[in-house]
Amino acid sequence: MPTLEIDGQQVTVDDGLNLIQAAEHLGIEIPHYCFHPGLPVAGNCRMCLVEVEKMPKLQIACNTRVGEGMVVRTRSERVKRAQAAVLEFLLVNHPIDCPICDQAGECKLQDYYMDYDRQPSRVPLQAKVKKGKAIEIGPMVMLDQERCILCTRCTRFLDEVTKTGELGVFERGNHCMIDLFPGRRLDNPYSGNVVDICPVGALTSKDFRFRSRVWYLEATRSVCPTCATGCNIDIHHRRGEMFRFRPRYNAEVNKYWICDEGRLSYKNFQGEGRLLHALVRDGEQWRRSPTAAAAHRVADRLREIAAEFGAAAVRGVVSAQATCEEAFLFERLIREVVGGQVTGFSWSPPDAYHDDFLIDADRNPNSSGLRELALAIDGVEPLLADISAGRVRALVLLRADLSLAAGDRVLQALAERVDFCVVIDSHHGAVTETADVVLPIATFAETDGTFVNRERRVQRTRKAFASPGDAVDGWQLLSDLLSYTGATAPRTAAEAFAGLTATFPSFGGLTFDVVGECGVRLRPAAPA
Repeated sequence: MPTLEIDGQQVTVDDGLNLIQAAEHLGIEIPHYCFHPGLPVAGNCRMCLVEVEKMPKLQIACNTRVGEGMVVRTRSERVKRAQAAVLEFLLVNHPIDCPICDQAGECKLQDYYMDYDRQPSRVPLQAKVKKGKAIEIGPMVMLDQERCILCTRCTRFLDEVTKTGELGVFERGNHCMIDLFPGRRLDNPYSGNVVDICPVGALTSKDFRFRSRVWYLEATRSVCPTCATGCNIDIHHRRGEMFRFRPRYNAEVNKYWICDEGRLSYKNFQGEGRLLHALVRDGEQWRRSPTAAAAHRVADRLREIAAEFGAAAVRGVVSAQATCEEAFLFERLIREVVGGQVTGFSWSPPDAYHDDFLIDADRNPNSSGLRELALAIDGVEPLLADISAGRVRALVLLRADLSLAAGDRVLQALAERVDFCVVIDSHHGAVTETADVVLPIATFAETDGTFVNRERRVQRTRKAFASPGDAVDGWQLLSDLLSYTGATAPRTAAEAFAGLTATFPSFGGLTFDVVGECGVRLRPAAPA
């Protein structure tokens, strides 16, 4: 591990790092455009020039590896002159689009101009080279060639990460531009990542374009709920509305990337179909009810059915869309308090796309979590057989729309053979129509909790904003139901997780703080 000096401060870092990465250990920013830690080094923007003692020329920090005893200066007058010159060169043909550019607020041209340049342009507007603007290059991405500074992050991503190579650099000199290869479209499953890594406003998201200025948005760390990979994301939101998901770095899961399906999945958790109020069936009609009163009705009715027909007549189904805390408390409610049986439900389309990179065929974020909690994922057929045989008189469904797997067969069975059906969910589904009581709960973005991904890594979701209407956190509703039956119940999601960790050895010793930002791999399962 070499020790070097940067701007008068000594630092010891891992061998193989470049000077940009070494400086970050000291909180020193070396400006750069083309360098990205998840991509091969190109060294073409020249913005990261620094002075290295005993070297006659300025060196690019992105391609200069640390060495023992190296002395580096990042803010000498010589370096400052070079940085200002590079910025002036990059801005020679740049359009004056800042007031209408979607990148405003996260643009490194704006930031670096204020930090390292601040000189007036010597090129009149009419002399700037004109290139293409607002070019739709794929279903996710718009290209503005005039704003491009030719950092080549996008082309390297498509060449080295997705290996699809849709974009290239064409023409020469000041007419150089990024463009599609003839006959190609940027439509691979990870195309949206080129927007994230573009340091300027050349590549923008068609979905997010002109919807909000970024300085109005808040960011909350969470986990993508689209599949079992559990990519780490930031939820960008304002006033209870989600505007976009962006990938968050996790070296053990998704590194810097996320798939397009996961990126756009925020739309599935807001808008039409949201359950906002508790509903109780009154004959053929629904009647709105206070959530507490409806929950009391559920607790009383489940105990009545257990007393009349036996505890085995009460059945609970929890889906792999639920958090670990919700599944744990649900199991306690059905099995320990009422005495019924609980099974897991993990459904994915049979033709779900998957690959060897990030996209998993399991379209649930917590199938592994249900298994870790010893909840068998049996499928719908055994349950349907029990319902048809009259062995199930009460059914409680937690985020589990069984019609996804069995269609109208399950709806008919619920309507004809089950005396009391409860749906606990955030959105209306086909099974909601057969329910006697509907209890609204929060989406994953509105609650604290954990998911366990396909690699048995437990990761946190965080409450980004309050739920609309009368919906409450899933763990909170289940805790209230436990309280109504006289059982002990947690007061926070952290307490629910603590109860889980005390029960299941693979979670032993974990807390929300220990799980942290990037998650923790669970202990190996005990031998049978």
